[in-house]
Amino acid sequence: MLYEFLFPLADKHIVFNLFQYITFRAGGATVTALLIAFVTGPPILSWLQRRGIGQVVRLDGPHAHLDKAGTPTMGGLIILAAVVIPTVLWARLDNSYVLIALGLTAAMGLLGFVDDYMKVVQRESRGLVARYKFVGQFALGLLLGYLLWQYPLSDYPVNHTTLPFFKEWRLVIWAPFFIPFVALVVSGSANSVNLTDGLDGLASGLAAIAGGTFGVFAYLIGRVDASDYLGLFYLPGVGELSVFCAALAGAALGFLWFNSHPADVFMGDTGSLALGGALGAVAVLIKGEFLLLIVGAVFVAEASSVILQTSWFKYTRKRTGQGRRIFRMAPLHHHFEQLGWPESKVVVRFWIAGVLAALIALSTLKIR
Repeated sequence: MLYEFLFPLADKHIVFNLFQYITFRAGGATVTALLIAFVTGPPILSWLQRRGIGQVVRLDGPHAHLDKAGTPTMGGLIILAAVVIPTVLWARLDNSYVLIALGLTAAMGLLGFVDDYMKVVQRESRGLVARYKFVGQFALGLLLGYLLWQYPLSDYPVNHTTLPFFKEWRLVIWAPFFIPFVALVVSGSANSVNLTDGLDGLASGLAAIAGGTFGVFAYLIGRVDASDYLGLFYLPGVGELSVFCAALAGAALGFLWFNSHPADVFMGDTGSLALGGALGAVAVLIKGEFLLLIVGAVFVAEASSVILQTSWFKYTRKRTGQGRRIFRMAPLHHHFEQLGWPESKVVVRFWIAGVLAALIALSTLKIR
């Protein structure tokens, strides 16, 4: 919005010329997202407390978490406000990449809000039944895949995607599988972040790291000179996604102000599904679906631990009559808590792992 209103004034004063630069607007989006989180956080937190919208803690989880019962949840509303408003202000609203990413983020946030509302406000202990929630996520992914297939955003083949560490190789996705593939990436990303959101500040810190990393990739892929130098494919207009990613990172950091240990508020599914859906959408739009496995390595590890734990338990129960576990508790962060690691140490060490994953992902720009 600011671009449309202020950049035309560059003829009158050179300062308005800044609004043509994506880097300037990305920085503005980050700062704005932080400020919006700081400003909207207290009133939203106060509203949640007045309404008695508090976290329900499972009795079969870590005993140390029982003290968190009643902590305000649905704080993902702060994240949504801090993503949507800065993106609308600083990104070009005639850019299809931005509109798609923004739309999917809002839709995932709405789905998470419905689940949180049913669990916390209407006291439906199961909220949306897990399979129905997954169907909703998968349906949004199918919609994204269909739109990209029917209305390609560039001349680059829609069913081609890149492989990290390879310059010339491209993976051609079988056409009938492309739309389900996109749905799998988006829903998988949303669920991975959702499963990671179990400790104070864990998911928000990792989302900030991943969002910033994807912002770098979007910017480089959207520049004809940088993409040519680095041996990347060039997608005209995709650079605007770096403004969205910057807002995403700023929103996650701003929320971390309230979510750091001991947390004043939890994001709930409203925030975790929105963040996960956003990361999945960006990965699809910049054709970095497999890059997402590196950037979001901690998210992948968390989701994999649940899949392995559940599968092994069912398999051993069927074979021996007694289910066995691989981890002391899943997701993975609970396993380390059961080993005796303090919650804050688990979070910081997982953040370090997230930074390492981001650096490995960035190294693929040159190691090709």
